[in-house]
Amino acid sequence: MTIEHLLNDFYKSNGIPENGGVDKKTFTMKMLGLNLTLPNPKFRRNVIHIHDIQHVLNDCDTSWKGEGYISGWEIATGMWKHFPLSFLSLFAMAYSLWLYPTAVFKGFKKGLNNIGIIDLEISKSDFLTMELSQLEVLVTKENKTSFGIWQWTQFLFWSIVSQFILLAPLIVFTVAYIVFK
Repeated sequence: MTIEHLLNDFYKSNGIPENGGVDKKTFTMKMLGLNLTLPNPKFRRNVIHIHDIQHVLNDCDTSWKGEGYISGWEIATGMWKHFPLSFLSLFAMAYSLWLYPTAVFKGFKKGLNNIGIIDLEISKSDFLTMELSQLEVLVTKENKTSFGIWQWTQFLFWSIVSQFILLAPLIVFTVAYIVFK
């Protein structure tokens, strides 16, 4: 089955607008029981198909458990190199670590043996005509990484960095309150 067909099914089953909402100026995200409406900046709209293809590739829904898996996978594949997308991945990783730490860890562990879809530098139209089995071959690294002390260190490092990104506003407000009290 083509990626285009699988993406359309993914959008329908997860209540996502056609084409991933790429034409929308905002997107919604449920967090802490609230539906947040956030701006959908151009840099996000340009690559939302990649994030959605990652969900299809890894058979993950858009729950926080699925987002946690994908964020762990993205960071392990090197998404952190792609600023400002890295902040979105690290934010999702941080929040998901509080809810579904095992999913984040499993995604990170799998991602160590994959090449990030964004790093393939394939056009959206070429992705859409591709079969899922072709993509699976393209993202699989030849040399497998076993999970050892270095990989644990990487996971812990990115977990800590992600928490700083998630908690930065709270830290800033707390410090400002203490200083300007």
